[in-house]
Amino acid sequence: MQRRDFIRNTGLLGSGLVLSRLQGFAASDTFPVVRTPLDARRFTSTAVEKAIAEFESGVKNKELAWLFNNCFPNTLDTTVFHQVKNGTPDTYVITGDIDAMWLRDSSAQVWPYLQFIKEDKALQDLVAGVINRQSTCILRDPYANAFYNDPDKRGEWAKDHTDMKPGVHERKWEIDSLCYPIRLAYRYWKGTGDTKPFTGQWKQAVLATLQVFRDQQRKSGNGPYKFQRTTPFGTDTLSMNGYGYPVKSVGLICSAFRPSDDATVYSFLIPSNLFAVISLRQAAEMMAAIAKDKASADQLTNLAAEVEKALKEHATVVHPQFGKVYAYEVNGFGSYNLMDDANVPSLLSLPYLGAVKNTDPVYQNTRKLVLSASNPFFFKGTAGEGIGGPHVGQDMIWPMAITMRGLTSNSDAEIKNCIDLLRRTHGGTGFMHEAFHKDDPTKFTRKWFAWANTLFGEFLWKTYKEKPQLLA
Repeated sequence: MQRRDFIRNTGLLGSGLVLSRLQGFAASDTFPVVRTPLDARRFTSTAVEKAIAEFESGVKNKELAWLFNNCFPNTLDTTVFHQVKNGTPDTYVITGDIDAMWLRDSSAQVWPYLQFIKEDKALQDLVAGVINRQSTCILRDPYANAFYNDPDKRGEWAKDHTDMKPGVHERKWEIDSLCYPIRLAYRYWKGTGDTKPFTGQWKQAVLATLQVFRDQQRKSGNGPYKFQRTTPFGTDTLSMNGYGYPVKSVGLICSAFRPSDDATVYSFLIPSNLFAVISLRQAAEMMAAIAKDKASADQLTNLAAEVEKALKEHATVVHPQFGKVYAYEVNGFGSYNLMDDANVPSLLSLPYLGAVKNTDPVYQNTRKLVLSASNPFFFKGTAGEGIGGPHVGQDMIWPMAITMRGLTSNSDAEIKNCIDLLRRTHGGTGFMHEAFHKDDPTKFTRKWFAWANTLFGEFLWKTYKEKPQLLA
């Protein structure tokens, strides 16, 4: 099921059902068991279970302990399908309520577990399986964002006006779809020293990434990718015969869609280009050290430098209130879009991705802008405040953005406020969601969204390890 259809069909849950849960919870003063039963879990990690036990014993706030127990293992409990094929780990990861594997989501969902893989070989093999599967997916179609487990399956978007292939769920070109697998592979390699996933297939996937990035600089025409969909949603298709609005070739990389899977307004998506710079350099390091291919490593490094130079020239504007800030999107002709979206990469998330430091003055100015009414997708109501986006619509705050605000903050007060807000807005379910209404957290979308759950768990664990007093 496509995300937008899921929201329409089952999204805003009836407040009466959830309120009854809340009332029952208050009456009994206990927390109901909502985590997937042990015998129904897709995967169990001894290291993750150990972390859950430690958190529960070390954190006095029982609601936070309950939320961590539910949320942090949610990816493992419900979304991973791990096996060994011909001696090689293979892991298919769904997002939750949609039976498809997004390159972005699958990377982000297992990312918080990387800190535990040295003490849990089975967990390490699971992540290695994700890397292997992602290489296969990229070689199937480097422009696609989501894939099926069955390589022959044709799904609901098979009639999209683009070069759809069997096994592809959706073919929305997004820069971050090719950055996230590099980020995951690099951290896995640095954390374990294991090079087994980095086969000839992996190398070819990196080279395919390099080629797509070059093509989408659009130095000689629009390139091979175009996309249109017959849909009532303007954000689900591209204008101008499927290529989007024109850009001026300045060295940046075009992204037809945002990480929300919504179409860009101006195709030079700045957060994703900043992400691409760090990813290209990580890929270059791996290509040189593991694949022993200095020529390809140099090409990756050179492209990173070219994109970085273009970002310095085109990514920032001077705002009358906030000063020099990053634009969200530009077109190279001088037009720009000032906003931020909840999905990652976002401007807010740049330090989390390693693209900028959170002390950088331009980032700090940008942060003030995107967490204010100057961002058209910053919503504030009686239930809380935070960034949303056009994907779900007006007045809907994304827990993911609140979590990211906390993960990128230098302020103890801000971190604590983010934790408290997330604790108050799970709608009585014990899990995070895609979005909730700014005035009523019991009105939410996507009751099963593993990325939001696991990311929140990562935030809680980081806070527990570094600033446990904020969890009191």
